[in-house]
Amino acid sequence: MGPQAGRPTSASSNAGDATEDQEALDLAADWADISQGLRKDLGQQVHSQWIKPIQLGSFCKETGTLDLFLPTDFSANWVQDRFHDRLSLAWKIARSEVKNVRIQVHPGRRKLADIDLRAASAPANDTSPRGAAGVLGSIGDQGFTSSVGLDPSLTFGAFVTGTTNVLACNAAERMASAQKPQFSPLYLKASTGQGKTHLLHAIGHAYLQVNPRARIFYCSAERFMVEFVQALRQNEMIEFKARLRGFDLLLVDDIQFIIGKASAQEELLYTIDALLAEGKRLVFAADRAPQALDGVEQRLLSRLSMGLVADMQPADIELRRSILESKLTRFAPLEVPGDVIEFLARTINRNVRELVGGLNKLIAYAQLTGQEVSLQLAEEQLTDILSANRRRITIDEIQRTVCQFYRVDRSEMSSKRRARAVVRPRQVAMYLSKVLTPRSYPEIGRKFGGRDHSTVIHAVRLIEDLRKRDADMDGDVRSLLRQLES
Repeated sequence: MGPQAGRPTSASSNAGDATEDQEALDLAADWADISQGLRKDLGQQVHSQWIKPIQLGSFCKETGTLDLFLPTDFSANWVQDRFHDRLSLAWKIARSEVKNVRIQVHPGRRKLADIDLRAASAPANDTSPRGAAGVLGSIGDQGFTSSVGLDPSLTFGAFVTGTTNVLACNAAERMASAQKPQFSPLYLKASTGQGKTHLLHAIGHAYLQVNPRARIFYCSAERFMVEFVQALRQNEMIEFKARLRGFDLLLVDDIQFIIGKASAQEELLYTIDALLAEGKRLVFAADRAPQALDGVEQRLLSRLSMGLVADMQPADIELRRSILESKLTRFAPLEVPGDVIEFLARTINRNVRELVGGLNKLIAYAQLTGQEVSLQLAEEQLTDILSANRRRITIDEIQRTVCQFYRVDRSEMSSKRRARAVVRPRQVAMYLSKVLTPRSYPEIGRKFGGRDHSTVIHAVRLIEDLRKRDADMDGDVRSLLRQLES
């Protein structure tokens, strides 16, 4: 007797299942590639917070619609507003049959959210089965990030210290230690790209090492305000406060953006008071001192400055050199000459982020083209970064400074005299002109009495060689560089 009408045979059913399984595997493979590309474009932190939680849903071939799921209304709305176009384009490139990408809340998450809220407000010493990993994960799913939102590469071990940031680093390590900190909150003040965000992540990682059950809240002040307004509009302020005050360590970056919205500032003020009263730890970071924050209520300013304000000054030449050298281990066995490191450390001085970015770009270009890393390659490939960082030092200024240093007359820079007492300062000035200005060899030669470009090249190479062999010459050049760059 044949199979019942309307029901597929076992063979056809298995074939259909196999086809569906293969389609699911293909979708997953495409998503892995897309997600990896977005991680490179958006950065590790943004990817971990918003892209990584996305789960693949079903794909309708008839309409060409692909569903992507996120755990909460907030995260779904955030990704929809900021990344929908990018996700749609990426999927259309990967699969031409995808016509539309639909971002929505995972249908099985709403019931789970109620459990997560209770977990976030549970006592710190709770020993029920929803232990450390479960609590941290569920809080992360609610939109707040915990250990999941911490960049694994930003640890104390990867943070290079120097005279300009040692106080902030030591204070951060103390905040993350098992001992109760002597001060709270800790306020890290630094201009853009000097490492304050790195220290925030490092504190989170180190604190989890000594307290694996710790519940951590890391976000920017801007995101805090966005989530506050979202909770206010959805009438979820009780849940918002319960989650926020259930954390053991509060890490808030870019606090300078906590402007306007008096109600959000007031909620942060009450949260600080509540956490401090319970002995919790708080760390804030900003690009200016608390007293210089604009549009922030005075009571909140007093709370932010009541602990320790640790100032991180721009990295000096020694620290910049150390940071570059610490990064070189990642690129072994590729060799980066010492003069290139010295050149980058001296020239890219606005912030550490640009410094490391310049090194990465230079090495990536060398690896992809098969060229050796050299001073000439650095000058050719990093023109945008170098021009943005260089103070407009002129050749006239260099000649004047060198003449004062060696006590020779300014006219000797253009004279034909070949006495050693004149030639060596002239060669040093040519070398500094090449290092500190964007001028070409012929342009430099014209400023030194119309000399040929080959004369300038010889002078630059000679001084480079002397700096390696002669400590006095190296000391002279270093002293002149400090004068000209100050």
